[in-house]
Amino acid sequence: MRNFLIKAFATVLGVGYLPTAPGSWATAVGVALAYGLGNNLPAYTIVLLVLLILGIMTTGIIEKQLNQKDPGFLVIDEVVGVMIALWGLPLTWSVMICGFFLFRAFDMFKIYPINKLEAQPGGWGIMLDDCMAGVYTNIILRIALRCAGFF
Repeated sequence: MRNFLIKAFATVLGVGYLPTAPGSWATAVGVALAYGLGNNLPAYTIVLLVLLILGIMTTGIIEKQLNQKDPGFLVIDEVVGVMIALWGLPLTWSVMICGFFLFRAFDMFKIYPINKLEAQPGGWGIMLDDCMAGVYTNIILRIALRCAGFF
């Protein structure tokens, strides 16, 4: 039962097993979760931190069980990463769509130091590269919003 719950969490209730683009689908789940939490920043932050901590733990357990570095079906990192990307921003459709695509681009291309964080052991490496992709995305969105006069 414990292993089932760990896999259910780390795969975002099975989204990681989808045959095409599981990372993109998990990112969409993260955007939906961010939208659902709305602009309640304290609740958003608590949920984000809990997901991050549990993500580090559960992905690390699965990686160790399988003896495989960052299996593709572990997608809780995408949920956490895109939530970081949208943290503290106005959750309009344009911001969420731009956040989705910018985050996916940073996650796929892994520019420095994202590529270095991915090399960390266990769940840390799985989660931290997506966290940094989320930070990059958040910074770019903040700059764009400031230039557009929204901040």
